[in-house]
Amino acid sequence: MTPLFWLQIGVFCAIIIALVRPLGGYLMRVAAGERTLLTPVLGPLERGLYRLGGIDPNAEQSWLGYAIGMLVFKAAGFLLLYAILRLQTVLPLNPANQGAISPDLAFNTAVSFLTNTNWQSYSGETTMSLLSQMLGLTVQNFLSAAAGIAIAIAVIRGFARRSAQTIGNFWADLVRITLYVLLPICVVGALVLVWQGVPQTLAASAEATTLEGAKQVISLGPVASQEAIKILGTNGGGFFNVNSAHPFENPTVFTNFLQVIAIFALGAALTNTFGRMVRDERQGWAIFAAMGLLFLLGVVVLQWSEAHLNPALAGLHIDPALGNMEGKEVRFGIAQTSLFSTVTTDASCGAVDAMMESFLPLGGLVPLANMMLGEIIFGGVGSGLYGFLLFAIVAVFVAGLMVGRTPEYLGKKIEAKEVKLTMLAILILPLVMLGFTALAVVLPLATGSISAPGPHGFTEALYAYVSGAANNGSAFAGLNANTPFWNTTLGIDMIVGRFFVIIPALAIAGALAAKKTVPQSAGTFPTNGPLFVGLAIGVILIVGGLTFFPALALGPVVEHYALASGTLY
Repeated sequence: MTPLFWLQIGVFCAIIIALVRPLGGYLMRVAAGERTLLTPVLGPLERGLYRLGGIDPNAEQSWLGYAIGMLVFKAAGFLLLYAILRLQTVLPLNPANQGAISPDLAFNTAVSFLTNTNWQSYSGETTMSLLSQMLGLTVQNFLSAAAGIAIAIAVIRGFARRSAQTIGNFWADLVRITLYVLLPICVVGALVLVWQGVPQTLAASAEATTLEGAKQVISLGPVASQEAIKILGTNGGGFFNVNSAHPFENPTVFTNFLQVIAIFALGAALTNTFGRMVRDERQGWAIFAAMGLLFLLGVVVLQWSEAHLNPALAGLHIDPALGNMEGKEVRFGIAQTSLFSTVTTDASCGAVDAMMESFLPLGGLVPLANMMLGEIIFGGVGSGLYGFLLFAIVAVFVAGLMVGRTPEYLGKKIEAKEVKLTMLAILILPLVMLGFTALAVVLPLATGSISAPGPHGFTEALYAYVSGAANNGSAFAGLNANTPFWNTTLGIDMIVGRFFVIIPALAIAGALAAKKTVPQSAGTFPTNGPLFVGLAIGVILIVGGLTFFPALALGPVVEHYALASGTLY
């Protein structure tokens, strides 16, 4: 591990920590409907949207009403996006004359973008029209990210309120977060990307003549506007097939570093929003510390793995000091590649599909394990926080068992109902991840898509379903997932992994909001200090280990030892 690696990690962490409080406070004010610097400009538009939709922003909803509003909104978004993809051949803004998307691929893509997963079984530059990219995919990038933050805010209200029957208004939360948070930052971000060389045009392509005299067609489009929200909203659905490994999406070292900052910014800030809303910022910093330590563990292990030469190349007289450069961005190096990969898989942002296949086995294990935990290490915007809070409930439940009293969190009694809902949300992920993987590695109509035999092929299938259910969307590039079986099962995988976690989380929020708080006593487990951080990390690693270790052992671990012993190839 080089001094440059530690310098980059240090600068990255310092910037994220510096952004936590200002962004966290701003998110709290936006969620509360308070006046901000942008209110004079965006306030009339906000009120106009309420009138157009017949929304009373002051009419709050129960957890069930909030969940129904979210589901209705998602269903409408799915139908609209599915129609755009199926009809793109007859719709305008299709200068490259792209054909209609097949039913199974349209289903997969529509589900992918409305769940904030942004799995891509297609190559964007050769499949999607400009209208599909802008009106279909980019719009859903905004709305799915806004919905994720809105749900996190609603869950926080459940912990913060006392004897309440409501947790907010989904429609008002969605509008405010889109207008006051995502749009302003993305406008600035898109302009910065254009300045750095990212295309923003309605032209479909440009022709160039190579040094050998051959003609080359270079795909273009409104890339910068989609890239900005793809990164900030932890979406990962890029304009091009290889996402941020493409020089038109990520042209310079500056944009690469800017993107990893943007991916973590809102997820990290929500920990502070949580602390502020429950009136104890130390609670937020405790969650931030637990997430941060898990992040550092992952990025150090990944960097250590990729700093080693692939054993299969040991006899080719390659300098071992170069590390495993296969599939890496030479312009960024292993250090930034490791940082980018860890951040994107921590934060539910599948922005670097191309390099996942080339990781050494233990390097690939890190993003896989991060996603298996449910993307709770800062995670996708919103989903990381409410996913972590589920584990926090388990942690205080364990603490309560240790001292023989009813567990409490933030003065709320955690009873059987909350624990059952929590375990439903946590255990649904390994059920779909491992269940679909088991089918994919034995059914003939699925195994033909797997490029490699043995443990690596198993990991390709496992990674796909883990990525789908964890709302990440990255993949091992050797997997050909664009078949009816993979498109359909991955679509179901994404639906279950998203909504079967959201709905229990909202139900828990509703149950907690209705409770009174109890005063702290000598037996109250402190949840705003190092003891809670350690217990939370322990619970996360134990639950993850118990549910996923056999799958990790069958894939990356077996492959690591086979590669090291020279028996893999």
